[in-house]
Amino acid sequence: MSLYNHVTNKDDLIDGIVDMAIGEIDLPDVEQEWKEAMRRRANSAHEVLLSHTWATIPIVSRVNIGPAMLSYVDRTLGCLRRAGFSIETADHAWNVMDSHIYGFTLQKLNFPFDHDEYSEAATAYLSLIPGEKYPHLNELSHYVIDGHYDGVYDFGFGFELILEGLERLR
Repeated sequence: MSLYNHVTNKDDLIDGIVDMAIGEIDLPDVEQEWKEAMRRRANSAHEVLLSHTWATIPIVSRVNIGPAMLSYVDRTLGCLRRAGFSIETADHAWNVMDSHIYGFTLQKLNFPFDHDEYSEAATAYLSLIPGEKYPHLNELSHYVIDGHYDGVYDFGFGFELILEGLERLR
């Protein structure tokens, strides 16, 4: 009960621990080249969220106005504005970057098998994707089964696509 001397209710408690997790994310350096600052921010956020497996859902499903979140967003906007993005484009940019970070993190945390099991899983599901009906998915499955490709999702690949698209907008 003494906990409620420090927080108003359960929601206040959740907001506080979410903000503590966000506080572990490296803030972008507005003096750094914008792409490098965003890469550092994204990788840090992804790693922090992987270490706090519970945090992504409350981040995406609640209004987060704690000081760590406000600093995280403000510094991100500042870095993008300094790079020449309009305020509107900077807003879209941080939202699309965070959507990638959160979505990728949730997928990694919840995927039904580990990356070292992809080949085995591809073999197990191959009968469900016949080549005559799904030629490209079947080809990819064989590529994984034969050991030419591990099939592991690449966080950086998607993030680089986002950065390159943003560069064209800038």
